[in-house]
Amino acid sequence: MGDLHGQRVGNAPAIERSVMRLVLADDLISVVTSANSESDLSAALHTATSRLGFDHFALSYDCRPGSRDGTSLLVHDYPDAWAKLYVGFDLGGNDPVRRACGKSMSGFEWRHIENLIPLTRGDRRMLKVGRESGIGDGYTVPRHLPGEANGSCSFVVRPDATLPRSMLHIAEIVGAIALASARKIVGAVAPKSRPVLSERQRECVLWSARGKTAAEIAVILAISEETVIQHLKLARERYDVHSRQSLVLCAMFDGLISFADVFHWWAGT
Repeated sequence: MGDLHGQRVGNAPAIERSVMRLVLADDLISVVTSANSESDLSAALHTATSRLGFDHFALSYDCRPGSRDGTSLLVHDYPDAWAKLYVGFDLGGNDPVRRACGKSMSGFEWRHIENLIPLTRGDRRMLKVGRESGIGDGYTVPRHLPGEANGSCSFVVRPDATLPRSMLHIAEIVGAIALASARKIVGAVAPKSRPVLSERQRECVLWSARGKTAAEIAVILAISEETVIQHLKLARERYDVHSRQSLVLCAMFDGLISFADVFHWWAGT
């Protein structure tokens, strides 16, 4: 698995191993940073994957996910059997690795996914099919720019292999830089002019996100219930959505309210 570099590092004295890892990291950072096209990035990740002791890689980058004009990039060298299943059955929306990316600020091993998100029977079945198709354990580096992009870079081993854990720190760095290169290649998409909410509208959306009814919000803000209803109606119109849930998600996505605004209040109650 991989080339002989990992074996040489493993057999060297501790200080020499540290130096060799620094040299390896520097080499791979240079290779990935120099990628100026999708094919360059794919070739760079192929090199990094081999030298780090993994078998496969996959990088996904989505600008303005969910928007009709979003730009995406996907490069991988997964086995054909798994790639065809994943794309053919549109499994991305059910991918537990992808969901776990939203719960981690750093790279994570797939064996720890259950510590990040609850795994359903469907998730376990999907991971099992992945193993049967040549995808074993993996290490995924997530990156998020709220309002702009989501991305992840995964390094994976065969089902009969173990992760090269001594290389995970380098994989973390290489994955992060690969995602930065993907952003450069795709081109950072300038967000459309975002809806502007008044301060009162934002307050009403925040309390709505906290589960309060219009009547309860009226008491909290010392305004009439009809005024609250009107504020929320105008906010929905400005986002062109038709439900409270969609309005809350849009406001969170644009940073008008944060998850912490809602969670800390809920935890305090």
